Amino acid sequence: MVAPFFSVILPFVINLASMPKIKKLYTFMLSRFLPRFLMTFCICLFIVIMQFLWRYIDELVGKGLSIDVVAELFFYAALSMVPLALPLSILLAALMTFGDLGEHIELTALKSSGISLTTIMKPLAILITLVSIGAFFFQNNVLPQSQVKMWTLLFSMRQTSPTLDIPEGAVYSQIPGYNIFVQRNDKERDMLYGLLIYDVSQGSMYPRIVAADSGRLSMTQDKQHLVLTLYKGSWYEEMKSGGGVNGMSGDLYRRETFHDKEIMIPYDANFTRMDDETMKSQYVGKNITELQQTIDSVRLKVDSAATFVLTKLRSQPVCGVPQQRFVQRDGKPSMEPVPEVTLDKPVDLNKLIKELPEHEQQNIVNQAMMRTTAAMQDLQFQGYTINDDNYVIRRHQIELMKKFTLSLACLIFFFIGAPLGAIIRKGGFGMPIVISVLLFIVYYIIDNMGYKLARDGRWEVWQGMWLSSAVLLPLGVFLTHKAVNDSAVFNPDVWLNFIRRVTGLHQTRKLAAKEVIINEVIPAEALELINGLKASCQQLLDRYPGRQRYLEYWQQGYDKAAIKALAEEVDRVVDYLSNSRDQMVLNKAMDYPVIRQLLTYSPSAIVGKAAGTAAAVLFPIGLPVWLIGMRHQANLKRDIQLTAKTCDQLVAIFNGDYDREMEYRELDKS
Repeated sequence: MVAPFFSVILPFVINLASMPKIKKLYTFMLSRFLPRFLMTFCICLFIVIMQFLWRYIDELVGKGLSIDVVAELFFYAALSMVPLALPLSILLAALMTFGDLGEHIELTALKSSGISLTTIMKPLAILITLVSIGAFFFQNNVLPQSQVKMWTLLFSMRQTSPTLDIPEGAVYSQIPGYNIFVQRNDKERDMLYGLLIYDVSQGSMYPRIVAADSGRLSMTQDKQHLVLTLYKGSWYEEMKSGGGVNGMSGDLYRRETFHDKEIMIPYDANFTRMDDETMKSQYVGKNITELQQTIDSVRLKVDSAATFVLTKLRSQPVCGVPQQRFVQRDGKPSMEPVPEVTLDKPVDLNKLIKELPEHEQQNIVNQAMMRTTAAMQDLQFQGYTINDDNYVIRRHQIELMKKFTLSLACLIFFFIGAPLGAIIRKGGFGMPIVISVLLFIVYYIIDNMGYKLARDGRWEVWQGMWLSSAVLLPLGVFLTHKAVNDSAVFNPDVWLNFIRRVTGLHQTRKLAAKEVIINEVIPAEALELINGLKASCQQLLDRYPGRQRYLEYWQQGYDKAAIKALAEEVDRVVDYLSNSRDQMVLNKAMDYPVIRQLLTYSPSAIVGKAAGTAAAVLFPIGLPVWLIGMRHQANLKRDIQLTAKTCDQLVAIFNGDYDREMEYRELDKS
């Protein structure tokens, strides 16, 4: 599994080593990326360590642990959290770097000088490749040891007894076998007042209750016992039942009043570090070689157990007839199959059993049930053992796959973050952090889902562990392709135009008087363009006088090329009239509607005539689309008619006989 990985990575390293001199562009890109990468890595690592602290805070607080032990735990936890923080930091650093370059026009300047985006990304791609190789060796060599140390310390801390800090007005139950209630705790004098002790160290059937006016709690020098010194109190104890003599009850009680009394309580408050060998035998403490050896050995054990179960099932007698028999040939013992028993006629077992006495019938049924139950229990036990071994195999395979998925995740997140930053062109901590967190949440959810499916055996291990990479890799390829080709993926105008094409939303024109006009509007040329536009409008209206029928709509529709040509002609007229100094001309030019290119004008132009005919046949699907298309076509005709009317009004304006009051009267009538 290692060889294919390095066969892909080594060409990048050879390319880096073969460069005689690092270009200034490469130095520039590395100087912009490396500080952000180190900063984001430290921030992400700090965040995941805080998440670790919040998760295991109960295991650390109140145990009296020294600073060096806690610091050691956090050091090993930080090493164990590197696989979680590294991909996120690469994604965030790439987004910030390329977003900052795009925001400050530096990326545009580099492209305008003839440098492609792939060349700009090349030094960082080589760097991330080296980081991925380092991540692989880190996962294989460093991470197992750090996880062994971390989990050993954590389990040792769990077994450490908490420090003695008895609160006031609450029951303290951290001392095994004792519940202590204190009314007031004087920490300056180290005295406890109003004590009530419920002792169940001898068992809950025979509790002891001690009430004292005051007391002091201390610890022996070896920290193995607690010394509870009590003053002015009473001791109540229920003892084991007696035999009951002369009609008296057998229940015995003991009551004692004391002036001062000492109670010795076993209590180990020392921190004892567990042995690392226990965790080294787990999957988290093994490298690739050790994981593969464990997988092979456990798999051999599973195969042997399955073979044993199969052999045992085959050796079971059927209806009292054994399937194998012991024979001795040439002085050597061996087992051979029992020849099949041939019957002259079928035997009715039910009839034979019914001929027996009733008690013998019951014995046969009971023996059959007992043998069946024993066989089922034996098979279930063998099945549980095999399932446990298969679970061990899956956990080791998951850990083996993780050695490679981290390296690939680093590369994928770079090829998502770098092109995404070049597309959105937003640097800093605002937009990049939002996008990075959203993408990483998606990655974490998919990766965790695949991990659980692989762990539970619902999917193959390789399918579950490579699921997140398989989902995000196409996204990285898509974004890189769009960024290299300067595609407007996140341009809101592009998406708004697409929504307009689907939904048929209207769009208004906005023109403003220009302060500097280079090409003045010539009335004769303007009239020629306007009259030509009106003729085109009339020609398209004459071509489609009425509503299209159902089949005609699905098989033909409107001519999209003619509609596009008309829209371009309208835009040319508006662009020409926008150079006018006459405000009335500008206002009237804004009345030209935007001729939209909707998908519903001609569905057959998109899906083809054959698919259009099929959609028409599928009546429940075709009818709603036809109704929407008729509405859009009617709106198109209305826009074309408005365009022709605006042409007449502009002609009147240029000829000097435009009557605005007549237009107002027409609006009032409408």
